[in-house]
Amino acid sequence: MSLVKRFVASRVFQKAVGLTAAEYLRFVWNTNRIVIEPPDIYERVVPDLPVIIAMWHGQHFLMPFAKRKGDRAKVLISRHRDGEINAIAAERLGVGAIRGSGSHGGDFARKGGVTAFKQILRALEDNYSVALTADVPKVSRVAGLGIVMLASASGRPIMPAAIVTSRRVEFNSWDRTTIGLPFGRCAAIAGELIRVPKADTSDLEMFRKQVEDGLNRVESRAYEIVDRRGRMPGAA
Repeated sequence: MSLVKRFVASRVFQKAVGLTAAEYLRFVWNTNRIVIEPPDIYERVVPDLPVIIAMWHGQHFLMPFAKRKGDRAKVLISRHRDGEINAIAAERLGVGAIRGSGSHGGDFARKGGVTAFKQILRALEDNYSVALTADVPKVSRVAGLGIVMLASASGRPIMPAAIVTSRRVEFNSWDRTTIGLPFGRCAAIAGELIRVPKADTSDLEMFRKQVEDGLNRVESRAYEIVDRRGRMPGAA
């Protein structure tokens, strides 16, 4: 391994980048005009806490700011090197990290999915809301069954959510990653709670589609607000 690669892989480098990213995101959040919809979402959701917060890949960067001071929350982050940086940033912003990821192939256990599933269940039992991306890895905007199975096993509802900014950089990546920029508008949108029966797994596909549709609705609404038209990245 070259000296540069060793440095990039070092804890010192990852911590520096993670902390810098966290403070940049804080700057973006604090310099945008925020619209929260519905405006009384925090009061509405209190009786249902903790919840499973679903989001699309590429829209997770500002999600820590949806947490109010005193709220208990954790986020699922991959075991990849980039995931370590994301975990450092999330913890800097007051959100605990659960390491692991799902998969639509045969490597679920290798990616830490089984362990992460158990850790998420434990976090929910300990009254932590947990945020995670819902789309199947490498397949954008298609919700996987994992989050539905999690809701069924835990008995906790799923809340579709999206946070986008009017000024942003959009990458041509599989997950349509967007990086928010300061001094614009920001929309934080929460959808209707989706409740999956705890003992019944026969209709998981129906609930998976509800999650997918719910996420598409909140994403579309968020872009409608910040762009003042109903557009999503990648849409014609």
